[in-house]
Amino acid sequence: MSTPRIRMPASAKAGEPIEIRTLIDHPMETGLRQQNGQTVPRKMIVRFEALADGEMLFAADFRNGTSANPYLAFIARFEKTTALTFVWREEDGREYRATQRISVS
Repeated sequence: MSTPRIRMPASAKAGEPIEIRTLIDHPMETGLRQQNGQTVPRKMIVRFEALADGEMLFAADFRNGTSANPYLAFIARFEKTTALTFVWREEDGREYRATQRISVS
């Protein structure tokens, strides 16, 4: 159901700033909405992390006001070829992951 998407260049020059854009298809249900007279169960992503070779690069915490399908964009610089891991975490501990690599010359 939740599909992560990453947009970033495949390569960059050492030290060059690049934009990394992330989006995940996720309903972000607050537990307050009614459908057919029943409360839709709460299902929220509460944390996003971007890791570069296993080390924290960027993190964001989400709250009730976060819209469905949260989108984040941030700038990063790399000095060497790096493996990136992106993690979205729900309140119940479920995780959605995506990986991508950037080649640095």
